[in-house]
Amino acid sequence: MSAAVHGDEGLATALGDLLGPGHPVSAAAVVSPRGMTVASRGTDLTADFEIGSISKGVTGLLYADALTRGEISPDATLGELLPLGGVPAARVTLRSLSMHRSGLPRLPKSARPWRRTIALWRHGTNPYGEGLEQLLAQARDASLGKPRPRYSNFGFELLGLALAHAAAMPYPELVHRRVTSPLKLDCFYAPGTVDLLRPGALSGRSRLGRPREPWTGQALGPAGGIRASITSMAHLTAAILNGRAPGITALDPIAPFGAGAHIGAAWITVQAKGRPITWHNGGTGGFRSWLGLDRGTGTGVVVLSATAAPVDHHGFALLAKHSGNC
Repeated sequence: MSAAVHGDEGLATALGDLLGPGHPVSAAAVVSPRGMTVASRGTDLTADFEIGSISKGVTGLLYADALTRGEISPDATLGELLPLGGVPAARVTLRSLSMHRSGLPRLPKSARPWRRTIALWRHGTNPYGEGLEQLLAQARDASLGKPRPRYSNFGFELLGLALAHAAAMPYPELVHRRVTSPLKLDCFYAPGTVDLLRPGALSGRSRLGRPREPWTGQALGPAGGIRASITSMAHLTAAILNGRAPGITALDPIAPFGAGAHIGAAWITVQAKGRPITWHNGGTGGFRSWLGLDRGTGTGVVVLSATAAPVDHHGFALLAKHSGNC
């Protein structure tokens, strides 16, 4: 085991055994009725990871919280909250966005996603750097498909922008005021630009070890732009499990989402070994993440890695091990 281990040595050993040498910089947390355990390998417990699309889960919490506050209604449309005019995207409801059922594409054609993907592969560049005006311009130009289940980064970017507008504050401030500050998270934020990264922000790498640019962008935050330490992720997980987090009804499954899965507001629920597991994962150019909850046993697991190789299987395995012991 690497000498650069912090936190619980038993969990660090389990993390190393699960992930192997392909994830030299990684961290994990286990939260259960017995308490909270955190560990890291190759970095310290305050290290700042990109959590990728777990950010959508956070936006789901903020959506459910905004409903409770009366700031929005589930049938409110993007056009009622954002200056979109009479374009098709203006008719999309916030409820449909929260369940990936809006008819919006994964990414807008005007963003030239294939060109961005090639640039990421070849040069490690950030494919998501839009400002808010660019995001609105893409929405005005977007076409709508059938309102069927279809995972959409674009949709969650717009959902987060709409929630921020309803709350009269930018999305990063919304995260800070309603998640980071009340839950006393030490490192949990949505940087809009590279110069807003905290000291200790990790640099991610591809599966082959090639460096990747940080994924920052004003539009990206609600869909994949939040960064966090493993200790903050552990405390967020605990707050969700004990009901202190805002908008926890976001986790309740309300609609089918693929074979055997159901979705709430971003959060996906599946059956794993006969138990309902609620989860979300994340992936950026140089990071992977997974957060899973066995709400029946009050157990949650987080896995973070600064390498772009999947950790989902490992997260499910770690959760099964610990929820089975409760």
